Amino acid sequence: MTALIVSLKSLLSPVAFGVAAVAQNAQGNVLLVRHRYVSGWHLPGGGVERNEPPAEAILRELKEEVGLAAGDAPQFAGLFTRTAGIATNVIALFRVTNVQIDFRPNFEIAEIVFADPLAPPTGTTAATLRRLAEMVSKTKPSPYW
Repeated sequence: MTALIVSLKSLLSPVAFGVAAVAQNAQGNVLLVRHRYVSGWHLPGGGVERNEPPAEAILRELKEEVGLAAGDAPQFAGLFTRTAGIATNVIALFRVTNVQIDFRPNFEIAEIVFADPLAPPTGTTAATLRRLAEMVSKTKPSPYW
């Protein structure tokens, strides 16, 4: 009976696990991406696959989406939650420094930019602006994406 209740609860309130990165080049500029399917500038990231460690997931996503060629090991920066429809997304944020990117526009990402974290481009999403402000000011992050 307990397994049935857990199964029903997971159908009614699914949880997706994702990762995102504050990926910085050697100059300290932050990598932002513009997706083809949603407006605005975002931190790069994506979903965590079954049985995949989150730190490996962010490296995979950076390689797949933006052509990560090199970078330091990911450092865990925080865990956040957001509601997306009926689902709850849990997002593990990592900081990856000294990134080198070999970007080619693809099915998911239309373009990228390395931006000064203190002066991100117009159209940067509210969630991305919050993460950048928290990173720069060293204030306590909100638990919400």
